[in-house]
Amino acid sequence: MLAGRIISTEESDLTTEASGKGLSLYDAARAMGVPFEDKAVPQDKYVDANGMRFHYLEWGDPSNPPLMLLHGFAQTCHSWDFVALSLCDRYRVIALDQRGHGDSDWAPDGDYTPETQQKDIAAIVGELGLSQFKLMGLSMGGRNSFTYTANNPEQVKALVIVDAGPENQRAGSNNIRSFVTQEDELDSVEDFVNRVLKFNPRRAAEQVRGSLLHNLKQLPSGKWTWKYDKILRSPDRRMGGDPEMTKRLWGYIESLQCPTMVVRGENSDVIALETANEMHERIPNGRLVTVEKAGHLVMGDNPSGFLAAVNGFFAEL
Repeated sequence: MLAGRIISTEESDLTTEASGKGLSLYDAARAMGVPFEDKAVPQDKYVDANGMRFHYLEWGDPSNPPLMLLHGFAQTCHSWDFVALSLCDRYRVIALDQRGHGDSDWAPDGDYTPETQQKDIAAIVGELGLSQFKLMGLSMGGRNSFTYTANNPEQVKALVIVDAGPENQRAGSNNIRSFVTQEDELDSVEDFVNRVLKFNPRRAAEQVRGSLLHNLKQLPSGKWTWKYDKILRSPDRRMGGDPEMTKRLWGYIESLQCPTMVVRGENSDVIALETANEMHERIPNGRLVTVEKAGHLVMGDNPSGFLAAVNGFFAEL
């Protein structure tokens, strides 16, 4: 059962991962070589599941085959805007704000483990009446996607794991930790834009600005801060390095049954090529694709290259 209101998003409001001041999503998509059929406009929707309220964007005809998209750590559903725009002529695309992120509820007990988040996905899938859907996730969302799929093999028709795995490179994890634990209240959106550009110089300022407008909120003081749960950027929070969890995650990888594509950014500092190769070898029905000119945030760094890989994989199915 859907809960909460359904809001239609106007085309002029699509200041997204792709767009920025004076540049619409559609113009930005064309500039980045992203193919799309129509100027699709998503709907903002909410669903109550697993004791929490989740926000998601729904793109395309509801009668189309379903495709769920899971964003990475400290991101929002809008990180998939290029991909959703391109695929929504063929799929009912559901881009979810996971717990603690975007416009979804924060975990009241601070629980953001993969097992708990896969329970979120299972509950949302049940509430939305999805079955035999395709699932795609980046980074944290990629980990959550293969955790869910391993525990619900009858539900997922095909899986795309984007720059995610059972273990991360220390350098990449340290870079992310250093980024998210910085001072989290700044004077302006532009201050955050400049910070992100230092962290990921592959992006244009307009693209970064468009993305951040969906991941920032203004405080009563006039300063700006991140939308996602403050506990996730605490210096005391452990990020990776748990041998028992790593062992469990490799177990999930080995138990995957559906066709699965592992996607790695050519310049990723998070997932080592050796890890991606091992995932490919240990997934019974898996394949591996490297997207050129992309770091960890593959579908934002090189959306046309990423979509070429995804479309090829789906066509083979």
